[in-house]
Amino acid sequence: MRPILRAVLALFLLVGVVPFASAQAPVAYRLSFPAPEHRWMQVEVTFTDLPAEPLDVRMSRSSPGRYALHEFAKNVFGMAATDGAGRPLPAEVRDVNAWTVAGHDGTVRLSYRVFGDRVDGTYLGVDSTHAHVNMPAALVWGRGLEAREATVEFVPPEGASWRVATQLLPGPSPLTFSAPNLAYLMDSPSEFSDIALRTFTVSDTPGAPTFRLAVHHLGSDADMDALAADARRVVVETAGVFGEFPRFEGNTYTFIADYLPWASGDGMEHRNSTILTSASAIRSNRGGLVDTIAHEFVHAWNVERIRPRSLEPFDLERANVSGELWLAEGFTSYYGPLVQHRADLTSLRELLDELAGTINAVVAAPGRQVRSAVEMSQFAAFTDAATWLDRTVFGNTFLSYYTWGEAIALGLDLELRSRSDGATTLDLFMQALWREFGAPGGSRPGTVDKPYTLDDVERTLAEVAGDATFARDFFARYIRGRDAVDYAALLDRAGIVARPVAPGQATAGALVVQNAGGQVRVTASVPFGSPAYDAGLERDDLILEFGPGTVSTGGDVDRAIRNARPGDELAVVFERRGERRRAVVRLVEDTRIELVPAENAGQSLTDAQRAFRQAWLGSTVTGR
Repeated sequence: MRPILRAVLALFLLVGVVPFASAQAPVAYRLSFPAPEHRWMQVEVTFTDLPAEPLDVRMSRSSPGRYALHEFAKNVFGMAATDGAGRPLPAEVRDVNAWTVAGHDGTVRLSYRVFGDRVDGTYLGVDSTHAHVNMPAALVWGRGLEAREATVEFVPPEGASWRVATQLLPGPSPLTFSAPNLAYLMDSPSEFSDIALRTFTVSDTPGAPTFRLAVHHLGSDADMDALAADARRVVVETAGVFGEFPRFEGNTYTFIADYLPWASGDGMEHRNSTILTSASAIRSNRGGLVDTIAHEFVHAWNVERIRPRSLEPFDLERANVSGELWLAEGFTSYYGPLVQHRADLTSLRELLDELAGTINAVVAAPGRQVRSAVEMSQFAAFTDAATWLDRTVFGNTFLSYYTWGEAIALGLDLELRSRSDGATTLDLFMQALWREFGAPGGSRPGTVDKPYTLDDVERTLAEVAGDATFARDFFARYIRGRDAVDYAALLDRAGIVARPVAPGQATAGALVVQNAGGQVRVTASVPFGSPAYDAGLERDDLILEFGPGTVSTGGDVDRAIRNARPGDELAVVFERRGERRRAVVRLVEDTRIELVPAENAGQSLTDAQRAFRQAWLGSTVTGR
C-alpha cells in the first residue's frame, strides 16, 4: 500500500473511543497549578467505595521504562486527608513512600503538593509555561485498588489556555481523561501546555491508526511540518520491520515532545506514546531529534508488547531487574539508525559511523570480560540514572546493554543473512517474536499476557534459523557468554570494509585527562589491561611528565603518544595524593576500526555484495 501523510493542525487531542468499564468506583485525580512559577503542582485525589480497613497510600519508587529506584516521595509535601463529609483524617507516615489513613467513612480525599523541576522522561517538570507530568513522579495510589479505573482532570493556571497531550483515554471534556487501571495510568505521561500539534495516518485502510506529534517548543510551524514528515517516514519504515502496527489502545499513538532550552535530553517509551525531551531546537538538531523518535517508536513493539517476563507486570515499588535488556533496549538501538537509513533520513556514511562506534565500544570494552550481556542487563538497577555518592569502577566493569545489544543485533542480522543467502533476517526473527509474544496482547488494557523468557528467545531463534545448534551456540557465546562477533568477515558480504582508523598509530588506551591549574589530571577509571593501566596510572593521578618532557595540558599527553610508535616505551612521572611516582607506559597499536564501502576503499563491489547490501539496508516498504 502507498502511505499517505495527512499533516493537519488539529483543534484538540481527543479521539473517539469508549472508556473501559470498571466494576468499582474510579479513583479521581484533579491536577491544578495555583503557583506554577514556584515549580509545584496541587494534587487532589478521591478514593470512594473503600472497605472499612485503613487505606494504604503509596508513592511510586520506580517508573515504567526505568530500572533503578528514584524515590519520588521526596518531592511530596503538605499531605492532608479528609473523609466524605469533609472531616479531617490523620495521614500517618508508615514509610518514606507510604501513608495510612484510618477512620474514614468509605471515602478518603487526599490533597498534597508535589515539586518538580526536571523535564525528561522520568520526573515532573512544572513552570509558568507548562506542566510535564510523569505520573509515578506525581500521583499517589491506593494499594489494593490497582484494578480500578482512574479519572484525571487537568486544571490550567489562571489565564492559561493549555491543552493536554497524553495516551490517557478522553473523557467528557477536553481536559478530563481516564485510565482503565493503575498500570495504564502510571504508564501515561502527559504534557499540559500551549502545544503545537500535527496528526497523520499512513494508510487509507479503514481503522488504520492515527499518529499525533504534540510538541511544546519555541520554533515555527515550518519546523513542526518538517519534523512531522520525518516522523511519518520513521513510522512507515518501522512497521515494515514488524509487518504490521500494534493494536494501540484508542487506535492512536502520540509522540509527546518538549524541545526547550531548559529540558534534559531523554526519550522514554510507553504503551501508546513516547516522551521526547531535548534542549535542542527542531531547526538546529532535527536529525538528532528524529533519531530519538525512531528509537522510541521501535519500542512500541519491542518491550512494550514483545515484553520480557522480568518486566511484566512492572513493579512500582522496587527496582525492576531484567536479564533481557540487551534485546529490549539493545536491539531497539540497532533498529533506530537502521530504520532512519531505510527511510532515506540518513546517509550510508552516517549509518556506518554509528555501527563502527558500536563495534569499537564493544570489542574494546573491559567490562565485556567481567559480565555477559545478560548480566549487564541485570546490572541496570545500578546504572539506569541512579545517583551515587560513592565512586564506582563502572568504566571497567560495565558495558551498556544498549551498546552491547546493538552490536549483538548487528552480528545476528548479518549472520542470519549470510548463512541463508538472505532468506532469513533479523526482521523475520523480530516478526516471529511479535507473532508469538507481542501480537496476542493482554486481557487487560496495557498488559501483556504472554511475556517471554530468555529460553523462549533462544527457541524462537532456532525456529527462525532452522538450526537449534546455531541458536544454542550463538546464545552460549554472545549472550550468555562474553565473546564478540567477527564483524569484519560478516560485513564483507555487504561490501563494507572494516579497516583501522589510524593504522600504525600508537595508543596508551582510553586515558581520559583534564587540565587542572597547569597540571593534567586523570579523570576517569583507566581501562583494565590498557598500557596506562599496566603502568599503574589511575583516576585522580596528576601527570607531570609524559614521554620526552613535562606536560601542562592534555594536548601535551596526546602529542607525546601521537609522535611515538606501537611498542615504544614512554616514561611518565605522576603525583598521587601528594606522592611522586615514576612508571613506563609501553604503547600498543590503536585497534579501532572504521567502516567504509568497498567502492570507497579502492575495491570493486561485486553484484552479490550489492544485492546483499540492498536487501539489508534498503527500504522494506513497497511503494514508499
